[in-house]
Amino acid sequence: MSAAEAAAPARGLGRFSTATLSADLIASIVVFLVAVPLCMGIAIASGVPPERGLVTGIIGGIVAGSLAGSPLQVSGPAAGLAVLVFEIVTQHGLSALGPILILAGLIQVGAGALSLGQWFRAISPAVVHGMLAGIGVLIVVGQLHVMIDGKPLHSGIANLIALPGAFFSMSATFGQTEAAFAVGLSTIASIFAWEKFRPAKLKLVPGALIGVIVGTVLASVLALDVKKIVVPESIVASLTFPTMADLGLLAQPTILITAVAIAFIASAETLLSAAAVDRMHDGVRTKYNKELVAQGVGNTLCGLVGSLPMTGVIVRSSANVQAGAKTRLSAMLHGVWILSFVALLPWLMRMIPMAALAGILVVTGWRLVSLKHARHLFHQYGILPTVVWAATLIMVVSTDLLIGVLTGLGLSLLELIPHLRRMRLTIHKRGDAEASELELNGAATFVHLPRLSKALESLPERGRVRLILKGLAHVDHTCAEMISDWLHRRKAAGGHTDLDAEGAELHRRFAIAA
Repeated sequence: MSAAEAAAPARGLGRFSTATLSADLIASIVVFLVAVPLCMGIAIASGVPPERGLVTGIIGGIVAGSLAGSPLQVSGPAAGLAVLVFEIVTQHGLSALGPILILAGLIQVGAGALSLGQWFRAISPAVVHGMLAGIGVLIVVGQLHVMIDGKPLHSGIANLIALPGAFFSMSATFGQTEAAFAVGLSTIASIFAWEKFRPAKLKLVPGALIGVIVGTVLASVLALDVKKIVVPESIVASLTFPTMADLGLLAQPTILITAVAIAFIASAETLLSAAAVDRMHDGVRTKYNKELVAQGVGNTLCGLVGSLPMTGVIVRSSANVQAGAKTRLSAMLHGVWILSFVALLPWLMRMIPMAALAGILVVTGWRLVSLKHARHLFHQYGILPTVVWAATLIMVVSTDLLIGVLTGLGLSLLELIPHLRRMRLTIHKRGDAEASELELNGAATFVHLPRLSKALESLPERGRVRLILKGLAHVDHTCAEMISDWLHRRKAAGGHTDLDAEGAELHRRFAIAA
């Protein structure tokens, strides 16, 4: 990591002012309202007590927020890791989570220090979105059991097979199962109804908050006999520090592989989220290596206190940007509000039905599936990336997360086979701040993405740029997505790009973005 990146936190803090304070304060409250139900729900989906998800939200806000390379990104527990954490807790016990997170966090810190951030961006979007879609399916089929006050089973397939029997066993008599299902359904219905009909003045009030309020009020007013979340009297009581015996688990190969998997998946999800956040605003761009270090420090701390892993999360981050956040203070303050909530209002959390949080996660999981992205891959890049997406999804659901991701990565290599004899990419940059040219020749594939990304980011944001692509024999979908994102950002920032590309296919891909 460069000295400039290491010094960035001080510069970021120096940007705080009275002019930005009110905007950041309002945005932080919005993000807090989005984060609280999600932190608790993701913890329950991960098989751990809900307060541990809130602890991760606190660390993600205060610690990762203060160090972040993406100032407007919000970090906390992510649905994308819930399935993997559930497997860890089921197979190795809750005590194994701390050592695994400590090692995963240190791996992330090392990756950031070695400037490997751009390489995580080289992971095929088809693999990442296929992984998230598979996780979404697993969350839905698992949380449907919780919605009837049951428990998720050991695997996604087992959950899927058991679902018909679980629902057919419901009767006309309004018992605990039926009451919990009614609470879950009312939560889901209120989320969709609020998002469709909410007044313009209340557009920043999140649907998840409305859902949990409706579910909680329904259970309380009707005195329904449903399971409620259990939290300790003090947040300090929820902290568990790993013992030497726990740390000794790191000698086991399966534990080491799991730590590497968490570091890999958390880093990929974080950096893809950061790239998406960059497209939402025209402020400071993400420093990917610095963001990796911030996530690593946060995950190491999460491991030390026995909470959930964190990533940069797009739902909370987009809420932050849409609410008008200006600096990293917003993300930091949202962590302070979570800490205050946990410390002062534990009795309020104990009123929340488990089925209400399950309803929120069913909606979250369904949205992770994102068939829209699969259609985008097919229409823009053809059948192979779509097959990679589908294969990753199927393997995540039918086997496990790591095998699914490795399957997707292996299939992604098929894109290289037709171009093995002409894999070279040459990049020529000419001009100055007023007018620049960037000429690409050869094949632009994911193996060249870090170098290509660095060359594009070195061009002036607002000057006139000519992008010469007529020498490209091939652009894979990973590089094509990155180039399109860069063109969109330049256009939003007021920069003008002249596109020189021969062939209808290249023009079709990039002309709209430029």
